[in-house]
Parts: sequence; structure tokens; C-alpha cells
Amino acid sequence: MLFIPAFKDIEAASRLISPHVHRTPVLTSKQLDAISGARLFFKCENFQKVGAFKFRGATNAVLNLTEGQRAAGVVTHSSGNHAAALAHAAVSRGVKALIVMPSSAPEVKKRAVAGYGAEITFCEPTLAAREAAAAEVIGRTGATMIHPYDNFYIIAGQGTAAMELLEDIPDPDAVLAPVGGGGLLSGSAITIRHMAPPAKIYGAEPLLADDAARSLRTGAIQPALPPHTIADGLLTSLCERTFTVIKNNVDDILTVTEEQIIAAMTLMWTRMKIVVEPSSAVPLAAVLANRELFSGKKVAIIVSGGNADLSKLPFGQHG
Repeated sequence: MLFIPAFKDIEAASRLISPHVHRTPVLTSKQLDAISGARLFFKCENFQKVGAFKFRGATNAVLNLTEGQRAAGVVTHSSGNHAAALAHAAVSRGVKALIVMPSSAPEVKKRAVAGYGAEITFCEPTLAAREAAAAEVIGRTGATMIHPYDNFYIIAGQGTAAMELLEDIPDPDAVLAPVGGGGLLSGSAITIRHMAPPAKIYGAEPLLADDAARSLRTGAIQPALPPHTIADGLLTSLCERTFTVIKNNVDDILTVTEEQIIAAMTLMWTRMKIVVEPSSAVPLAAVLANRELFSGKKVAIIVSGGNADLSKLPFGQHG
């Protein structure tokens, strides 16, 4: 049976994690309002600890461990923000973090995970290799698997970002969040449907990784394409748990091109003066690509993270 959080679980997560996470600001930009033709409100999880919303879910998952689970530690496989978030959430509470990372992960992410005190196991950059390595770690240590998004407590924790957003900006016409594995979008959708029922809920996804859009359209989880998008945080596919929430609550998933993502990321860096990673720019790109849909509307955007690889910034590389 799929255990899916209700809004009361997101409220419980908020109470539990609020002493440990940042309440991130909601920023606005008159210039971006003028460019988009909408009133935009940005929930800036790029200012969250470890630089991403992932710290919310990871903290909620760690704080819900039993004593026995705490003693054995936690394990996950991740190449990015979830690895860093779980490492920091666990180690700062005296829980061992065992992280499986593909050898191809960016050096900046490897250093971050190591810096938080995790024990890293490297593997080949395939999902099968990651899952096999994690299974080996679990067999050897008895550690508890904390999946990046297919986890009740992770989804409930991610939903707290939307909860804070709607406390600060009630009654938006629409809320957008990026979608990869769907932890943020599904947690947000549960929150929004409870706190702002009339609001339209949109996922935003790269056209080159549009499996969630295809899944919503066909009513069945579609396999991911070979990843070629700059938005490296959005490469994972939905799971049954996140897809169940998304198909029941999300109005649409909007897709954008690589050029549109880079243009939106450029605007956020230059006009808002904030550091965002490519995945975070996907929702703004979706608004700009669908101006008629959002014209004159009050639109809230969850900015997922700010862990940009400074050695691979895309600015100036595209006309």
C-alpha cells in the first residue's frame, strides 16, 4: 500500500523541522513582473541550508527515525542536493550518513557531501549500479534507506516550503514548481489544495526530460529519456507515490527548451541578483513561455535551489 501524506502530515513536519531549517524569503522583481506580464513571487529555497529545498525533507526523515534506526545510520543514492541534504541533516544529529554517489557526480557536489561528514561509496553512473551499491551498504550496516523522493516523510517535508509560501502570499492564482522525481511538486500540491484550493498548480520541466509531462498526459508513468538537459536536478523519473499525488492534484506540467531555461536563469542572476541552479529557472521559463496563461495573474514560484556549478555556467554560450 502507498502511504501518501495528508496536509496534517505536512503541518506535523513543519512543527518538527522549523527549529532546524531556514524560513526562506519570498522575493519580487518589478522588472520580471513587467517582462512576464504577471505579478511574480519567488519562494527562495536557494537560501535554504545546503542551498536547496531538499534539506526540509531530509530533516523530517531523520527526525522521524526510531532509536534503532538512528543507531544504524541512514543510506541513500544521489548525485546532488539530496545527498548533501541527508548528510547534513543526519550527521548534525549524530546519525551516520552513508551516501552512494556515481563517480560522474560534479566535484563540487562530492566535496559538499564529504564536507558534511558523510561516508561516500562511489559507483558506476547507472541507476542499477547505484541501487546495487546502496543494497550492499544496507546489507552490511543495517542502515535505513532514505529515498530522494519515494518516501512519506521526504514528501511531507518538501510540502513545508509551499506552506510557508502561502502563509506569506495567500490566494495566488497559480503556483509553479520544477518536477524531477516529484517530491517537491507532490508535497507542494497537497499543501496548495488544502490552503489555496482555487489556485492552479503547475509543474515545470525541461522538454529534454519531459517524462512527467508525458506521464500526466497518458495517465501512466513514462520512462525518462536519456538525459541531455542543463537542468541536472530534474533528470529522475516519477515514482508511483509522487505520480499518484500529481495526477490527482496538478493541473498541467509545462515544458521548456534549453534556450528558455538559460534565458530565465540569466534573468534571475542579472535582474534579481540571486544565484540559482538551472533547475530553479525552469518555472520562470515556463511562465515566460506561456505569457497568455499567466497574464495579469498572481503567480508564485518555488525556487528549488542555488547549487550552480560555477565551472559550467551557461551564460554567453548561447547566442
